[in-house]
Amino acid sequence: MSDLFSKNEKDYGSDYKEHLFEQYKLYVESIEKTSDRRQHANNYFITINTALISLIGLSFQIKFFENIAGVKSILAFLGIVICIVFWFLIRSYKQLNTGKFAVIHEIEKHLPLALYRYEWEVLGKGEDNKKYYPFSHIELIIPWVFGIIYALIGLYFLC
Repeated sequence: MSDLFSKNEKDYGSDYKEHLFEQYKLYVESIEKTSDRRQHANNYFITINTALISLIGLSFQIKFFENIAGVKSILAFLGIVICIVFWFLIRSYKQLNTGKFAVIHEIEKHLPLALYRYEWEVLGKGEDNKKYYPFSHIELIIPWVFGIIYALIGLYFLC
């Protein structure tokens, strides 16, 4: 018995299987909520980056920005900082989900079906790109793309 299970069925009592399944359902719901928070965070950072790049683009048209020394470079640097935070947040959610699915797989050892484990095996455990290309790999590229744009913009303003 793993450390996940604090009591076995015999020590727990007659409600063991029912409570195990209820806790499993609650935990699966928590994964869904984490995925929702992850998507909201992604949307938030994509919106911030889009707005910041738009602002930098507008700075070419609006003379006001030319009167403030280095504002365009500061905006580009701010964009890079936002991208770093964005990347670490995505990575953190990826790690959190990895942990949550490890817990799900452990619980499923005590249930009639191991749906999440089996699905992961069918998808090649994320190692076979023809079967499944993990979304988190794509997600982690997005902050880099924005960061490169900011770096190029910053270099343009500095030169």
